[in-house]
Amino acid sequence: MRNDFIYFTLISIVLTTTIGYFWYPPIWWAFAFLLPLIAWGIYDMTQKTHAIVRNFPILGRLRYVMEWLRPKIYQYFVESDIDGRPFNRNERSIAYQRAKKDVDTTPFGTQLNVYEVGYEWMNHSVAAKGIKDLVADPRIIVGNAACAKPYSASLYNVSAMSFGSLSTNAVLALNGGAKIGKFAHNTGEGGLSAHHLQEGGDIIFQFGTGYFGCRTVDGAFSNEAFSETVAHDAIKMIELKLSQGAKPGHGGILPAKKNTPEIAAIRKVKPGTDVLSPPYHTAFKTPVELCQFLGKLRTLSGGKPVGFKICIGHKSEFLAICKAMILTQIYPDFITIDGGEGGTGAAPLEFSDHVGMPFREALAFAHDALTGFDLRQHVKLFTAGKIISSFDMFRARALGADACYTARAMMLALGCIQALECNRNTCPTGVATQDPELVAGLVVSDKKVRVARFQQSTVHGFVELLGAAGLERPEQIRRSMINRRISMQRVMRYDELFPYMKQGVLLNEKTIPSQWKIYMEEANPNSFEKTFEDLFV
Repeated sequence: MRNDFIYFTLISIVLTTTIGYFWYPPIWWAFAFLLPLIAWGIYDMTQKTHAIVRNFPILGRLRYVMEWLRPKIYQYFVESDIDGRPFNRNERSIAYQRAKKDVDTTPFGTQLNVYEVGYEWMNHSVAAKGIKDLVADPRIIVGNAACAKPYSASLYNVSAMSFGSLSTNAVLALNGGAKIGKFAHNTGEGGLSAHHLQEGGDIIFQFGTGYFGCRTVDGAFSNEAFSETVAHDAIKMIELKLSQGAKPGHGGILPAKKNTPEIAAIRKVKPGTDVLSPPYHTAFKTPVELCQFLGKLRTLSGGKPVGFKICIGHKSEFLAICKAMILTQIYPDFITIDGGEGGTGAAPLEFSDHVGMPFREALAFAHDALTGFDLRQHVKLFTAGKIISSFDMFRARALGADACYTARAMMLALGCIQALECNRNTCPTGVATQDPELVAGLVVSDKKVRVARFQQSTVHGFVELLGAAGLERPEQIRRSMINRRISMQRVMRYDELFPYMKQGVLLNEKTIPSQWKIYMEEANPNSFEKTFEDLFV
């Protein structure tokens, strides 16, 4: 790291000078090599564009050698696809290109295997629309009739990542990018810090089972603390986290190495300890109580949009929440559907890989359930789950989303190289660490511009896809516009894979689709536990 380079510089100068002066004068020629090397290292330490080079002078440049070699190695040692094209674009390259304003085009057509099972594409139109005829930054209004302060949200926003999991500079850069690009920055469940407010970007305040930022000393939900926290003008929406895709049913994890005194003070926990959020909420116990709690949050916040985030597990539980909405007439302003493939800095392997419904199935199910209960007009749907590209946004909209979150892509825009050190406090780019020396490598003034540029480029690409499909508004996107190869000989449209639910059919026992009946019977608005017990009856 930088301190190591400083030590190397001082020691090498002192040793060379001493040896040359007292014992071996010809060693003075070593300065011909050392001085350019030192100058190079000083330049690396002071430049503001490349975090890993800033943190690891000279040695950090090996990363770019590896990136240059990668496609060449891939070409020689990895089997080419059916079209003979050896190197495939990936999520990192998309985020990096757009964040750095590199060339955002590619030669030689698609580099994907279009005959591989799982390949997806969208339908375009001969009557395509020009970009100048479309809204450059389409937005949605979040807030139903009970909401006094609706929010105009971007279609692409920063997903929940807590201060603690992310560094100070990462939070500042994300919020600064949100300010520049006029999109929202979700705090994650780790509480609201001064760093979230410093740059002036719009905030979605999230809290989970640990109630960080709105808790009593013993960890219970506090009305007073919540009201005080969300009173900030920068906070535009409130999101209650029921579960997340990376570790649903587990609760959040902050390793002890990342739990600094500052973070502990924000979360009201003991510093230097593992912070493990409970897997369940204590502020409510039933679906009806959940709806009532959401209503209380809306009142305590002064009428700001309130919603919840969930990675769907038992379908009957989500349907029970829908039934509770009908009974209480309390509707969340939005629901965030997180796919089971969601990312995190720290999660048990089994939870990360095998727990929770994947994004496509979960989003389609949630949209259809709300439609079936005739609730969709009250609730906006946000979604997350590896949404990196403009096509990912288009596909999410086809499945039923109104807007998208992304965490992974925003981290890549910050300079993340996927070193997989998030849970060790040793992130080399300063993104996911609390080590001050590593954090200093991430320059906020540079990275916030990259974050904004990536978001704006991706939304622009989404608008271009909208025009290519012959559409004028995101609301016109349909499942029939997305195709998926399910075998070498067969392709199905999304409306065949995920058939639409007719409006209101779940309100009448006679019209409930047969495949939904078992879940509807298990769904009890007065008990989450009973829906689980019913599985064994």
